[in-house]
Amino acid sequence: MILVTGGTGVMGSVLVKRLCASGSPVRVLTLPNDRFVSRLDGLKVDLRYGDIADASSLSGICEGVTTVLHLAAVVIAFDDAVYDGVNTGGTRNVVSEAGRSGVKRIVHVSSASVVYPRTTAYSRSKRECERIVRESGLSWTIVRPTLVYDKGHGGEEFDGFLDYLRKFPVVPFIGAGAAKKRPVFVGDIIDGLTAACSDSRPSGAVYNLSGGESISIEAFARLCLRLMGMERKPIVHLPVGLCMMMSRIMEATMKRPPLRWPVIAGITQDADLDPADSVRDLGYRPARVSEMLPRCFPRT
Repeated sequence: MILVTGGTGVMGSVLVKRLCASGSPVRVLTLPNDRFVSRLDGLKVDLRYGDIADASSLSGICEGVTTVLHLAAVVIAFDDAVYDGVNTGGTRNVVSEAGRSGVKRIVHVSSASVVYPRTTAYSRSKRECERIVRESGLSWTIVRPTLVYDKGHGGEEFDGFLDYLRKFPVVPFIGAGAAKKRPVFVGDIIDGLTAACSDSRPSGAVYNLSGGESISIEAFARLCLRLMGMERKPIVHLPVGLCMMMSRIMEATMKRPPLRWPVIAGITQDADLDPADSVRDLGYRPARVSEMLPRCFPRT
């Protein structure tokens, strides 16, 4: 039995479908009244409701489970305490329950943002999650995806990036646009995750599930604009210092400011993680974004 937390998310639902197709018995933990549970319609899964931030709701969730695939996390929040409660506290609760139930392996989905030299509340929470998993006493594997895209919904960050590019007649771009990224197709991540579940896999490995091509954030933006039929839309670069000043004003005066430090950090810092270890150990073969992304448009 494999337990998938966050199994109704963009990545999680694709993973659950793949595991079910392989014949693995799957248990999915999701929030009560989850509006995305319909993504699992037609699948034979043991669906359980609970909140990883509430330890009492997880009682027995790992009974009979051999492997936990821990995907559940909050990526975008306007209250930093949410990251501590859900990401950090939730991982601690899942690990504790797994340990009590004798789970053999936990595969934790982390984030490329853990390598940021200038951290955010989200990246700090994911660093702490990694520490909790490393010190859990369980057999563990940590995977670090980069920016996830797909034909339909591509993850909060990618969808938000496309919405931003569409929004303005002229695209205001933070900084020089030189930060290096490795956007990754969701199907490639699922390949890596399922390989990481193997009982024969040694404990203590950290794998980058990144794309097969490094690209600057501006080049990525221009590729997205072209695929949306907006290649003539101009990009205007704004000084990072000006953007920082604007973000501080917005955060002081608005409940949901559109420009915040996490946005600036994500646009201006590299997330160019080398997938070489994943290629060697997991048989991981990530697509190049310049070749795969055009296949994801028009989006459904």
